[in-house]
Amino acid sequence: MKNKVFIYSAVFFIIIILVVFLPVSPPPQKQAPVATVLGVRTKTSDCQIQGPFPDKTCTPGDIIPTASKDQICIPGYSKNVRNVPQEEKNQVYQEYGILSHQKGEYEVDHLIPLELGGSNDISNLWPEAAAPIPGFHEKDTVENLLHDQVCSGNLTLQQAQQEISNNWLQVYQSIK
Repeated sequence: MKNKVFIYSAVFFIIIILVVFLPVSPPPQKQAPVATVLGVRTKTSDCQIQGPFPDKTCTPGDIIPTASKDQICIPGYSKNVRNVPQEEKNQVYQEYGILSHQKGEYEVDHLIPLELGGSNDISNLWPEAAAPIPGFHEKDTVENLLHDQVCSGNLTLQQAQQEISNNWLQVYQSIK
């Protein structure tokens, strides 16, 4: 009987030691979706356009996580997913402090364009000016180039999304 008590006490003591002194690894984390790499919208007012770039605290960029190369390369994809109501466009202008503008002076643009899997979420929208150059017309050229590169297999969709959201101007300057 003493041996059983001793054995149970020893086992109990060993278990306590293991629980107290062995580090416990946290459960494995799910890999973050691509969209979180682009940033988090932390501001909804007093947004400031940064030359040819949006305010990254207001417009960090956002994607449709399920968009694939096969989907975006189908002609008409962008037209089918485009959905930015006028109320949302007005909110974008308001957040950036643009109270009035002439037609063609700005466009509410997708930082990551729909043709590269960008979303219609307000965190992906900003009022991009036409002038000074480079403006929204030149960014459209970059969007088309990157789309062609993705669809031809020369660039992954994720690489194109990062390139256009991080520094579309650098891509533009490399092609002009």
